[in-house]
Amino acid sequence: MHEVGLMQDTLDIVFDRAYKADASLIRTIRLRVGEDSGVASSSLQFAFSALVKDTIAQDATLELQPVPVSCYCHACSLEFAPGNVFYECPTCHKLSTDIRSGREFELVSVEVD
Repeated sequence: MHEVGLMQDTLDIVFDRAYKADASLIRTIRLRVGEDSGVASSSLQFAFSALVKDTIAQDATLELQPVPVSCYCHACSLEFAPGNVFYECPTCHKLSTDIRSGREFELVSVEVD
């Protein structure tokens, strides 16, 4: 479960920023998680719950913002949401390797007191 490592790395960044801002409490952590990032949201939530115990984030809320997959077809200049794992253009039926979004794993914001 690589989500534990990802969450630990994210919390390291969050705690460092909170410390530099003289924050005593972390209220909310927002992450953008792409549908094709390979990160399972439920595992990420579980890791978060386990890792924040006895920290300034123990009562924090983890908000996960899903990012849908979006591809671009160079043959017909169409940006599209693929209907399956093959990323086939719905217009010309060519496979796209140009993935514009959906692989993100980004720390968006942190609310602190």
